[in-house]
Amino acid sequence: MTIPARSPVSDCIIEAGTVLTGLDADGGMQMRHDVGIRVDRGVIAQIGPLEAVGYGQDHLPRYGSRDMIAMPGLVNAHHHFGVTPLMQGIPFAPLELWLPQFRAMRPVDTRLDTLYSAIEMLESGTTTVQHINSGLSGTPDGWMATADATLSAYGEIGMRAGFCFMIRDRNILGYDDDAEVLAGLPTDVRDWIAPKLAAAAIPISELMAFYQDLRDRWLPANGDHVRLNLAPANLHWCSDPCLQAIMDTARATGGSVHMHLLETERQRDFAYKRYGHSAVEHLKAIECLGPELTLGHGNWMSRGDLDLIADCGCTLCHNASSGLRLGSGIAPVNEMRRRGIPVSLGIDQSNIADDRDMTLEMKLVWALHCETGLFNERPDAAAVLQMATEHGARSVGFGGFTGRLVPGQQADIVLMDRRKIARPAIHPRTPIVEALLHRGGRHAIHQVFVGGRLVVDGGKVVTIDCDAVLTEIAAILERQDTPAEATARTAVETMMPHLEARLRASSLGKGQKSYRYNAMADGT
Repeated sequence: MTIPARSPVSDCIIEAGTVLTGLDADGGMQMRHDVGIRVDRGVIAQIGPLEAVGYGQDHLPRYGSRDMIAMPGLVNAHHHFGVTPLMQGIPFAPLELWLPQFRAMRPVDTRLDTLYSAIEMLESGTTTVQHINSGLSGTPDGWMATADATLSAYGEIGMRAGFCFMIRDRNILGYDDDAEVLAGLPTDVRDWIAPKLAAAAIPISELMAFYQDLRDRWLPANGDHVRLNLAPANLHWCSDPCLQAIMDTARATGGSVHMHLLETERQRDFAYKRYGHSAVEHLKAIECLGPELTLGHGNWMSRGDLDLIADCGCTLCHNASSGLRLGSGIAPVNEMRRRGIPVSLGIDQSNIADDRDMTLEMKLVWALHCETGLFNERPDAAAVLQMATEHGARSVGFGGFTGRLVPGQQADIVLMDRRKIARPAIHPRTPIVEALLHRGGRHAIHQVFVGGRLVVDGGKVVTIDCDAVLTEIAAILERQDTPAEATARTAVETMMPHLEARLRASSLGKGQKSYRYNAMADGT
């Protein structure tokens, strides 16, 4: 299969009453008012008075109006797949008791699944995504087919995407060695799951070779819209040689790395039990911290951990809804920001409303980190917007390419209707960026552009037949279980009490205290 180059982007002029261009060095939102944005071959060529921008450009299509607020396209810096576990009958639970149940989920065609969440993202203003495939198994032909289907779907709908696949080489079923866990399972369950583990036990050298093949296949013709990254799953899932091989490959190729870390208390305790120090300290010791690394979640980091991360130039990806819905915790975002650590935002599997609405996630992030003091530092609306745009672009590998609305960067633009934000009215002294964060949302999004290409018009995706996608997915989800699916559900239901018993018997998380708002991992 030859991957075709993307079709040329549309040149155009976009009018807005206010353009939020990005934060200045002091953390203030820079704005332009009553201007036009001229897009040339997908890039912002000029921002200025509409008359000047449009002079001699009568042939270009025009969009927007002075009623529009233009902001950079949002970035979902941590995403997995489309049809959510809840939609497949899996209720929320602590992470370690939630993930194993995914093995009972019904497979959904990769293209349809990718398009489903992409529709939700684009219609809520997200133009770029870090797609973290849950993990590869089988043969390289199957791996490439999955990657091709995923990236082709994002290209079809019009989004930019970073693609990576979760890599694990140990402890797949929990925090203990898999052979030990398997030995404690009933024979029928062990016979069902052991082949699946074997199919996913791929040597790290083969995965790194596949990663290079993927880069060679996709980047030459799609470098404006695709990034190929690496995703070590987590410290307890990856041996030291595995992590070092991943980091060496990323540094040799210029790729980015996105690693789940310290999502739960149990993960924090695992590191201390196994290594005698924190997970971040261990990554530092094996030379796996650096500016190419984004750490996802980070809910249980100590101040010392954050100092190390700040020194190494890592990015953090905050998944607020995920931490709350799974009882995993709240990342210490204010402590991160005090140290100058870039914080991006991810919706993870889905947000607090079980969809991919980044405008809702941004509201949650703002509220979650107000804290309780009278005079404590807290992110304002501009800071949250930067997390969801510029910092997200950096995390996915598009830093300096998109994330701001300035000449030279890609024309990834969201137009929100000021009238819908203000309805019925809003006082002129209300800062525009505050109004956009707190009152804006999917209902106010009028148009979305990616590289100057109109992908959402009137609040709806226009690049694909969305109704057809949803109809096909509904047909898949509503049919009766096949015999194989029924067997999978029975096996998972039988397996879960055994996994739960192992967790209860372990010492991980035994020191859990009453929930304390924004407590640091070191208890202060």
